[in-house]
Amino acid sequence: MKVKQFISLAALAFVSCFAHAEINIDASAPNFSLTNEQGQTVSLSDYQGKYVVLEWTNHKCPYVVKHYDSGNMQSLQKKYTAQDVVWLSIVSSAPGKQGYVDAAEAQELTKSRSAAPTHVLFDPSGEVGKLYGAKTTPHMYIIDKQGKLRYAGGIDSIKSANPADIKKADNYVEQGLSALMSGQTIANKLTPPYGCSVKYKS
Repeated sequence: MKVKQFISLAALAFVSCFAHAEINIDASAPNFSLTNEQGQTVSLSDYQGKYVVLEWTNHKCPYVVKHYDSGNMQSLQKKYTAQDVVWLSIVSSAPGKQGYVDAAEAQELTKSRSAAPTHVLFDPSGEVGKLYGAKTTPHMYIIDKQGKLRYAGGIDSIKSANPADIKKADNYVEQGLSALMSGQTIANKLTPPYGCSVKYKS
């Protein structure tokens, strides 16, 4: 009985570890390949030599709604893609769970919200989300031109779903990209993410 309990606990620990993978700031960002809203395969390695932002998203999450209905997320996307930053919005919601979308729905969302990601990527298995330890929507990551992960965490410093808090908050994504583009070190490299839990496959 004790042996069985030990095996069960070990298996649970393995699953738990996989579900909440540890990310290493200032180390190479794990490569991945996902399908975009056009049915094309997109790999992180395609963008070596460019800054890359990863945005975990779920359009029905109130915290995501906060940043899109206010225009904050789109503003960041447009500002930085205009400076040749690659912005990848990743959907790790599993089929049948909140936030899951197909390609047509993703394209409609981008159009209706005037969003401007470089790609919307689909991760229905949750493999890439778990690889990066993505816990919330939004959960933000910045990768530098050498492919190093330089920031992971919240989009800003105020953990609320109230759009009025956006202007009061320190925007960590903007601060991080501005620092990197100026040849400086990001002051806050790892911050607590906030939002809805990523709706991974059970």
